[in-house]
Amino acid sequence: MGAMLLSILLLGACASKKDVVYFQGVGTSALDTIALDYTPVLKADDQLAIAVSALDPSAAIPFNNFEPNQGTVNGSPKRLPYLIAKDGTIVFPQLGTIRLAGLTRLQAIALFQEKLRPFLQDSVVTIELLNFKITVVGEVKTPGTFPVKSERITVIEALGLAGDMTLWGTRENVLVIRESEAGKSFTRVDITAADLFQSPVYYLEQNDVVYVEPNKPKINNSATSATTGIIISITSLLITVISLIVR
Repeated sequence: MGAMLLSILLLGACASKKDVVYFQGVGTSALDTIALDYTPVLKADDQLAIAVSALDPSAAIPFNNFEPNQGTVNGSPKRLPYLIAKDGTIVFPQLGTIRLAGLTRLQAIALFQEKLRPFLQDSVVTIELLNFKITVVGEVKTPGTFPVKSERITVIEALGLAGDMTLWGTRENVLVIRESEAGKSFTRVDITAADLFQSPVYYLEQNDVVYVEPNKPKINNSATSATTGIIISITSLLITVISLIVR
């Protein structure tokens, strides 16, 4: 315990500002502005809640996927969610197969309104992504998988959900693992650098994994702890054997 405490104290004493401070170089001018342009798109395996309403509520009923004989929610029938298939489509009541993958939420709403126009006047369509979640693992205080309620989340917000990095986390080499139709991609970002905000993974997507790897002091400390444990075990065994021989 004492050795661990000493290691932490030494780490803190040796760490410099550039090792632990985020966003270095940002805010050197009062007029510093970084343009951020990101709108998430729908993709395969997204689970959606889609609701259609109109001036005449009864006319909109055939275009809603109500769950049969399962009661109500706040006085309204329960709606079944839609799962975007691997080919990027869903099957929608009365409208058939519709491709949604690659569209933003607003583009998908506009597409539905266009397809509904021959059947409904002044239709209102709402779309909500139900299974937006990200995973943060490694050198953070509370690793885990976290649901996301908003339409988008940044890598910084994800680290915040996980309680931020520990002192052992490598801030210059955070890995973001992303899966798309093209396969898995691996992107590393430097949380201490100002160009973080231009990274293609600054905004996370559904099912992204953020991994914070341990720094060298943590790796060295783990190796030392393991070696120390082996030495203690061998020493204890030798003492026991010697005691038995002496007796």
